Amino acid sequence: MNGSRIPQWLIVVGAVGAAIPFGWGVGVAAAYAIAGQDIGQLPAATVPIGILASMVFAIWPTVKAKMRFQILSLGALAFILLAWLLG
Repeated sequence: MNGSRIPQWLIVVGAVGAAIPFGWGVGVAAAYAIAGQDIGQLPAATVPIGILASMVFAIWPTVKAKMRFQILSLGALAFILLAWLLG
């Protein structure tokens, strides 16, 4: 057995951690898509749904753990970069 292999459960834990900023970004983007610039309190509804959906994706067994981690990490990084550029 290769000693440098990362356990699957650790990759899934990382994916769940990356799901929080990713889901937040998806929730805010959904609120913006629904209501435009005057989103008001809509993110209070869309952000928890986005986080929940991204966490479900993070533990979904049909996609490989490494792929889930990569998608959520890169997506979270993209949302963080976009927020930094717009802020």
